[in-house]
Amino acid sequence: MLQHTESALVSALGEIDARAAVTFLGADRIEVLRFRDPDAPLVRYATLGMSASPMTDPTAAVADPLRGPRAELLLTVHAGHPATDRVLRPLAVLAAAPQVEGLVVRPDACLDLGEPLWPGAPFSAVLVAESGGLVPDLPLPGPCDPVRFFPLLPMTPAETAWQRARGPEALRAAWLAHGTDLRDPDRSAVPLSG
Repeated sequence: MLQHTESALVSALGEIDARAAVTFLGADRIEVLRFRDPDAPLVRYATLGMSASPMTDPTAAVADPLRGPRAELLLTVHAGHPATDRVLRPLAVLAAAPQVEGLVVRPDACLDLGEPLWPGAPFSAVLVAESGGLVPDLPLPGPCDPVRFFPLLPMTPAETAWQRARGPEALRAAWLAHGTDLRDPDRSAVPLSG
């Protein structure tokens, strides 16, 4: 199945520029793939391996090996910032969270690493966006749920706290109102008020 997932990523994002694998105790291997956009100065990172098993609610009595949401994570940043390549392990940590912590990743979820996404990054958390835009959902044979490819929107600590208090919709509205470039690896927090 991961072969189909990788093919879906390549079809949507182009050829893989680099890849790295990370293995955590008690979790399957997670790869992070890097893609360079030939038409724009962007670099995209995608996890591969998170979707191998469905995410299971930790309160469920029995984990269904087939049914349940499946996902991979996507992060897009402007190219040219060498430190962003150090995001590979943090992305793998987020992708392993469903197996390690029983987390079910959904749109509007806040995933907080508690440390910078890469050295010197002003972000330590991400907001999960809706799937289907950059990489279409990948249907799987029934009864499996499709693989959804969730874009991650980096948040500063102030934005993370504000989002928790006001909700993700309010943060997205603030980003939109200020024309925030969410792909800028050096951006500062959006002005927050109210």
